[in-house]
Amino acid sequence: MGEIIDCSTGSITCRGYFAAAAGGGPGIIVIQEWWGLVPHITDVCDRFAAAGYSALAPDLYSGATTTEPDEAGKLMMALNVDRAADELDGAIEFLLASDAVTSSTVGVVGYCMGGGLALVLAARRPDDVSACAPYYGLIPWEGAAPDYSRLAAPVHGHYAELDAFFGPEQVAALQATLDAAGKEAVLTIHPGVQHAFFNDTRPEVYDEATAAAAFAETCEFFTATIH
Repeated sequence: MGEIIDCSTGSITCRGYFAAAAGGGPGIIVIQEWWGLVPHITDVCDRFAAAGYSALAPDLYSGATTTEPDEAGKLMMALNVDRAADELDGAIEFLLASDAVTSSTVGVVGYCMGGGLALVLAARRPDDVSACAPYYGLIPWEGAAPDYSRLAAPVHGHYAELDAFFGPEQVAALQATLDAAGKEAVLTIHPGVQHAFFNDTRPEVYDEATAAAAFAETCEFFTATIH
């Protein structure tokens, strides 16, 4: 359904996968897991496009992908977060200039490290990001935590009870931080599921019912919030 496009901005060169809704729709940015811009992420963009959104997933690893956890961890930790933020800025500019986007703001959804970057982007671009949906998001890079005082978008996050990377205690701490900052945040911990429960290419952790419910909630949230 979608295609690889150039979403470069200024001196930053970046490509991404763009899936436009038929007839256009609100713009959303989809941020990858630590595996890279793999078929699962392009499929997620296609799913959002089928649901009526124009979805762009920037390629934050510049073409690198992997299926090996050790290599994925190395790619994630080697990510230049400042450059990634610039690339995400470029993705916003691409969407807001696209004839396939009907909104004047965008939503952002991300998975694993992409969920953490979704929060980073929402705090970095408060005037342009009107909805933020992190899925089991974590921010592993030292010094990369967002300035939550800048966050304007409501946050609807989806987390896993059995998550060894970002479990209920960490979710509670994030909720407390956002509450203390006076931000609108609903962080749902789904019972009995593991980290990456949304990834249907990983049968060892995928949970179909929870994934479907989370996707439906995210679509409802985006429809109500992106303008």
